[in-house]
Amino acid sequence: MKKLKVYIPGISFPSISLTGSYCTLNCAHCGKHYLEGMKKVTKQSLVEYCKSLEKEGYKGCLLSGGMDSRLKVPLDRYSSEIERIKKETGLKLNAHIGFIEEKDLEWIKHVDVVSLDFVGDDDVIRRVYKIEKGVKDYLAIMELLTSNGIRVAPHITIGLDFGKVWWEYRAIDMLVEYPIDVLVLDVLIPTRGTEMENVKAPSVEESLKVIRYARERFDGELSVGCMRPMGKWRLEFDRGAIAEGIDRITNPPRKVIEWAKKIREVEIIYECCVM
Repeated sequence: MKKLKVYIPGISFPSISLTGSYCTLNCAHCGKHYLEGMKKVTKQSLVEYCKSLEKEGYKGCLLSGGMDSRLKVPLDRYSSEIERIKKETGLKLNAHIGFIEEKDLEWIKHVDVVSLDFVGDDDVIRRVYKIEKGVKDYLAIMELLTSNGIRVAPHITIGLDFGKVWWEYRAIDMLVEYPIDVLVLDVLIPTRGTEMENVKAPSVEESLKVIRYARERFDGELSVGCMRPMGKWRLEFDRGAIAEGIDRITNPPRKVIEWAKKIREVEIIYECCVM
């Protein structure tokens, strides 16, 4: 098997929310919960904060936040700051975007990679995100980015349909038609305080079936992202995913890293798994 890249972003690749704890959506799986763990930075402080990161030895950051009324993460309002960060530092930038338009390419060209949560069923989009968007809208983003030479890393969350696994296979089939070099697979975490709090997470076996299918269909690098259940579930899933031939994995337990070293060459990288 090829070398396994183990990504540990927390040490030198922080996640930044440019909307604080605000998001116009109240998604069934998130409920704004995941914004709480991000560093909050304002328009006035963003550039200086990033310069301080570089001085302290950080490698880059994720520019993220909640969606606004346009269903965008409003990074377009930080375009000059993003351009300055790329000109005045050596930091790598990963960006969450939302539903962008062609004019957004003016600022997107300054980031290194775009992370796009991808859903492959109209009904799942409506029930989980509660927005009037469809698969065609997600595919339009993929087309806009890839046709303009922007590096995009689609993310699929296994079990996003309230723990049920089915639409993920269709999403993989759609995404392999695009020129992407990394595909990220996350797994639903039933999160306290959200509509999915009492949903049962997909089983390890169900989740590994999706990994196996993605490995068969996708020629690029397959990554297990940072969102997946903890504890025994993660131990079993991570071992299974590595055995299935994934190329990248984020924050695996130390036991898994030591086990992986016995069967594959392992490289530790302190960045986001899409870099």
